Amino acid sequence: MVVQLHQLTAALYLVAALVASLGLALPAQRLGRVSLALLGVGFLVHGLCFAFLHTHASTPALTDLPLAVSFMAWVGTGFFLALAMRSRLTTLVVLVAPLAFVSVFVAGLRLPHLVAESVPDGGSWGHAHVLLASAGLALLGLAGVAGAVYLLEHRRLKAKRPIRSRLAMPSLEALDRVNAIALGLGFPLLTLGVVTGVFWVEQESGRVWTGTNHEVWSMIAWLIYAVVAIVRFKTGQGARQAAAVAIGGFVFLFFAVIGLEWLV
Repeated sequence: MVVQLHQLTAALYLVAALVASLGLALPAQRLGRVSLALLGVGFLVHGLCFAFLHTHASTPALTDLPLAVSFMAWVGTGFFLALAMRSRLTTLVVLVAPLAFVSVFVAGLRLPHLVAESVPDGGSWGHAHVLLASAGLALLGLAGVAGAVYLLEHRRLKAKRPIRSRLAMPSLEALDRVNAIALGLGFPLLTLGVVTGVFWVEQESGRVWTGTNHEVWSMIAWLIYAVVAIVRFKTGQGARQAAAVAIGGFVFLFFAVIGLEWLV
């Protein structure tokens, strides 16, 4: 059931991405609203994946990387939907939906093998670490997406290039607000993820620091985001600079936390 629900979720996210792309190409606001609704349905089905996950004794723990990435996509999608209800962010579905699709699709491919192997549970600290860190990654990733769109839209406005009238793009203010909110919530969650990760390592090895690549690079990423948050909220950093930093920061964070796990 869990695998089938992941496959259905991936299909819904993919259709949402295709409809959003079609809405941009025509352009047609109605298709944009349909894509947002499809993304919402996908989010609900995605939530069922985790609800049914705990009903199967042989299902791997959330500490497994594919499931952690899937959870990150679910949190990011939910946060985006919550913001989209308050701001005109429908056109961002064309970026959010494909990212969610890839995350869930990869998890769905890996799940059958992980179930067969019955990956051992990482304990309460391990689950807390994965849940908090994944949520932080999701929000910081959304900040990066908003930053990328901000820079593109800022460049278009500066060049005075016209945009088709029926295509409702988010305002620069809305994109900057998404960036700030996502960073303001994502960094504390990432911090809690680091703290619970320390307790997890201590529980497993008897030491708070073992010096693995994951620990070293994750700590570097956290320090970088600590500086990013201070500069953003304490120094009056410009919105364009904040957008560029959000992109670079998440690229490094994703490599440090997720990329190394796949490469090593």
